[in-house]
Amino acid sequence: MRVSEAIASRKTVRAFLPDPVPEETVRAILTLAARAPSGGNLQPWKVHVLTGAARDELIRRVREKMPASPRGEGAEYHIYPPDLSEPYRTRRFRVGEALYATLGIPREDKAGRLMQFVRNFEFFGAPVGMIFTIDRQMQQGQWADLGMFLQNVMLLAREHGLGTCPQEAWAVWAKTIRDYLAIPDNEMIFCGMGMGRIDEAALVNRLETERAPLEEYAVFRNTADG
Repeated sequence: MRVSEAIASRKTVRAFLPDPVPEETVRAILTLAARAPSGGNLQPWKVHVLTGAARDELIRRVREKMPASPRGEGAEYHIYPPDLSEPYRTRRFRVGEALYATLGIPREDKAGRLMQFVRNFEFFGAPVGMIFTIDRQMQQGQWADLGMFLQNVMLLAREHGLGTCPQEAWAVWAKTIRDYLAIPDNEMIFCGMGMGRIDEAALVNRLETERAPLEEYAVFRNTADG
């Protein structure tokens, strides 16, 4: 698969087949993904890979706590800025509405929307669940490095015929994750990711999110005076 094909076909998958993914495949993906650039070659990423009973136990622990804490325990960072401005606020709203429209869940069906949100904490059925962390001393430059590592993981998954779902939603269960995986306090839980074979028949996987046109985010100059 060409890089351009991997980029074009990568999307957030929210329904996976239960087929197991060989551990050697996951190891190969993570090993090559570590070729991501990082300033000073710090390589600030860490990843905890969960399959089988290990994955199921994390899901069980979160499910057990949901009745008392339906919105989680709180993330260790702002997943979105507290006062999100335009056009970002509208983009976020639109993708949420598009998701629920694809599933046929109307705005007034609060229970239906909540049930779909809760699927986050089952890795949407993916047989491989991953939790990514970063050392707390790292700052914006190293968070960019982590992002490039995550992108490599997702594109390499496409090369192997797999889909992924990057999930910052897992950050709201930081305490439970930390306790279960014995993650040291100096590591911040950044996000989760599900990986597996895509359920092509699932309605939710038909969602295609829009992208802003090139003119909205790129400026081309070829003279010194602009």
